[in-house]
Amino acid sequence: MKKNGIAVLGAGESGVGAAILAKTRGIPVFVSDKGLIKTEYRNVLLHYEIDFEEGWHTADKLLNAEVVVKSPGIPDNIPIIEAFRKKGTPVISEIEFAGSFTGSYKICITGSNGKTTTSSLLWHILKGGGLNAGLAGNIGKSFALQVALEKHDYYVLEISSFQLDGMFSFKADIAILLNITPDHLDRYNNDFNQYAGSKFRILQNQTNADAFVYCADDPAIISELAKRQVLAKRYPFTISDRLQQDGAYLDNNELVIQTNENQIRMTIEQLALQGRHNIYNSMAASISAKLIGLRKETIKRCLEDFENVEHRLEFVANVHGIEFINDSKATNINSTWWALESANKPVIWIAGGIDKGNDYSLLGDLVKKKVKAIVCLGLDNSRIFEAFSDAVETIIETHSAGDAVKVAYSLGEPGDLVLLSPACASFDLFENYEDRGKQFKQHVKQL
Repeated sequence: MKKNGIAVLGAGESGVGAAILAKTRGIPVFVSDKGLIKTEYRNVLLHYEIDFEEGWHTADKLLNAEVVVKSPGIPDNIPIIEAFRKKGTPVISEIEFAGSFTGSYKICITGSNGKTTTSSLLWHILKGGGLNAGLAGNIGKSFALQVALEKHDYYVLEISSFQLDGMFSFKADIAILLNITPDHLDRYNNDFNQYAGSKFRILQNQTNADAFVYCADDPAIISELAKRQVLAKRYPFTISDRLQQDGAYLDNNELVIQTNENQIRMTIEQLALQGRHNIYNSMAASISAKLIGLRKETIKRCLEDFENVEHRLEFVANVHGIEFINDSKATNINSTWWALESANKPVIWIAGGIDKGNDYSLLGDLVKKKVKAIVCLGLDNSRIFEAFSDAVETIIETHSAGDAVKVAYSLGEPGDLVLLSPACASFDLFENYEDRGKQFKQHVKQL
């Protein structure tokens, strides 16, 4: 790194982590955030005596940087990024930057849905096996911060397509690809192939000494694999076929994990995570844990005692016979499809927010079959009304979590399920999906 050091764009978890890593390694660093920096992050920057600005990007201060670390939420087409590219300055992600400072073993997980659950489950298994493992990426404390201040032998990294877009030299020892369904297409020129290409960057730089764990039931993954040369050893997982190779499959109601002629078997009823989508998540985590060398007993025990992550099909309360489930993390159609598919009661569905190019027709059959009423929670709910007015008799518009909960409760009766599974981003009314989920839970508990 030359004397001009790095510029960090965005002063959230990832940007501040990258800045601290640079500072602790003696690299000059300047942080710039076009918005106002949260107090907690401003205090950290002040503590480490890191120069920063907020409210704007000052080109004169930024364009001399040797490298730019861009936070994943910042689009690629803003003027300052285009200025860096015109000058030939590398623009990388925090994951790429941090990866160059650690030789630890890295298990990287991407996909449109299930990343957080699978990452948390795998980390739980590694910790249960006594390994010194960090959980980072798109979850928890940033990867860069942990590389700067902690020393882990293993990292479980949840990685989004936006982070992958800024990764070039980074290599995963185990790459996990859970699924590819339309999401964030507004950032990919509404081109699904561009988005799928970003997901497959999880494989870059892998060799035949590495592993690729993937869902063999996902048509987009299989289609993309046919176009690519994969050097890493493949470990598919499936619930529709009995595998004749290493990977994971279902044998009647038994989950089978096989690697190197060894098998783990357990019934799906033993899994802490229930539902078809969670069988896939459990398979992916189990294969990876097995490849790392953890014992069968450890893997089985951790699959049985894992507690699900917040905001993902999270049970909130049963109020006078009406069950409330918080699935605020469902910010796309496929996530909501799984939530509705797993419901075994009449559903009052709370949906809406910022639409990322959703094709609601994919939910049509499930909504007709399972949803008795829809409560919209967003500033513009016109597309939900348009998509489902013929399928559901009752659709009501609300503009706050409190109103959505009250309306849903008034529509319910004992034996019903109120499901917050928005299929949309949250930024029209909430700070993020966590804020949306927490407000939902708070108002449910006030009923």
